[in-house]
Amino acid sequence: MEYITLNNGLQCPVIGIGTFMLSPTDAQNSVREALNMGYSLVDTANAYVNERAVGRGIRESGADRGEVFLSTKLWPSEYENPNAVDETLERLGVNYVDLLYIHQPAGNWLEGYRQLEKAYKEGKAKSIGISNFEGKYIAELKTKWEIVPQFIQVEAHPYYTQKELRETLDQYGIRLMSWYPLGHGDKSLMEEPVFAELGEKYCKSPAQVILRWHTQMGFVVIPGSKNVDHFKDNLDIMDFRLTEEEMARIAQLDRGERYYHRTDAQLDGFAAWRPAFEKA
Repeated sequence: MEYITLNNGLQCPVIGIGTFMLSPTDAQNSVREALNMGYSLVDTANAYVNERAVGRGIRESGADRGEVFLSTKLWPSEYENPNAVDETLERLGVNYVDLLYIHQPAGNWLEGYRQLEKAYKEGKAKSIGISNFEGKYIAELKTKWEIVPQFIQVEAHPYYTQKELRETLDQYGIRLMSWYPLGHGDKSLMEEPVFAELGEKYCKSPAQVILRWHTQMGFVVIPGSKNVDHFKDNLDIMDFRLTEEEMARIAQLDRGERYYHRTDAQLDGFAAWRPAFEKA
């Protein structure tokens, strides 16, 4: 496994397993199997309503808690809940998380960020992050944070490399964790000739080439799946490295076009929605 060093000195694996859209049963099974085959980064969220299952998967794997980099996110409805962090830890069955995000720039997100800073100071979160804070949102947060975040989680892939955002991130040493890393099912990205060509050269699939591109961009990537074979394939990207010329060819694919377009109305909806958390 390869690691990146965060701006607070913590190390994080460059690839992990995401649990977005996984049912509790699938999340539990996926986390257990992924950890057993060598993964050590697991990402979940309040909103995924599978935190208890993720915790069960970690325990069933037999993995040493200190060897698992566990990431989760507070949902906007929890930003003003003074017990949100403790309740999140209780659902996961842990005393701390390695990375705690606020999930959306919705509702009283500044209070949510203050919760992260408090959790960081108390040792309940080893690192903190922001998810989907781009443009005006990160610009405003920069004027108000006490502790610089270690991570941002946003959409990123060869068609949308977050070039403008990365100029800000580089100033503060903030790392990027990619979602929709393979294009969210869009075949046009996977079928770009450059990935087939490089896949043939390195005996890899186009998906593996794209995931390797992410890690060489300095991104952390968390593809999700309930298919064990996909876990194995996604992890099998450490035995080759794209050249500078090949990275430059892939850079030419950047269209500045994203798949997900969030609206202000959706942000209002996020603030109003409350996850139906799993029962103990």
